[in-house]
Amino acid sequence: MPESMLRCSLCGGTDFIRRPILWPELVAAWGLTAEEAGYIDEQQGCACTACGANLRTIALGNALRQAVGAATVLRSFLATPSAQRLRVLDVNGAAGLSEVLSVLPHYRRADYPEVDLHDLPFADGSFDLVVHSDTIEHVAVPVRALEECRRVLAPGGRLCFTVPIIVGRMTRNRSGLPKSWHGNPEVTGDDFLVQTEYGADAWTHVLRAGFTDVTLTQLHYPAALAMTAWVAPDPLPA
Repeated sequence: MPESMLRCSLCGGTDFIRRPILWPELVAAWGLTAEEAGYIDEQQGCACTACGANLRTIALGNALRQAVGAATVLRSFLATPSAQRLRVLDVNGAAGLSEVLSVLPHYRRADYPEVDLHDLPFADGSFDLVVHSDTIEHVAVPVRALEECRRVLAPGGRLCFTVPIIVGRMTRNRSGLPKSWHGNPEVTGDDFLVQTEYGADAWTHVLRAGFTDVTLTQLHYPAALAMTAWVAPDPLPA
């Protein structure tokens, strides 16, 4: 999608501001080329001036719209009776999106370290939507975290999430490599420590976690991608 055609999936805004996000040490630790650093900077630092959502959040918003069949921007859809019935689990939050989702009566927020994504404190089938943004690259066992997301989804429910993906390489675990953090140069907390660097095979973790279907939603390739996963009903009679 040309930048001039970008539209915020949360509020409908069409005006965007851009600011650099990456710093030299992170670029070096990640081993990014200039092109890769450019689209990651765009993913994180290009934001809607109306609501503040960046491109990854807007891509995630579009994935959510598709998951629930919303023909309008999220703010408008969430005021409808069908949206009011949705049970939503928002893991760690996403700037702009969490504020929009929090108007729902059955919205739950679950943040690290109070809630461990490896062991969610919710019953099986508790939610219709599970949402997280740039989170599982920071957990020790991302497939286990995705299994937990699947467990707490009700039949027909959807997991919508983002991870920063370098599309020209494969996923690698950073075990044994020097520690690297996302966020800003001063942040070195466990919640920002990078455990996994995702590449073009990111979808394989979703299938390993037991989901049967996974789709990619792109807002502005390769800068803004989101994934949606679900377990399809068995079409064959028992």
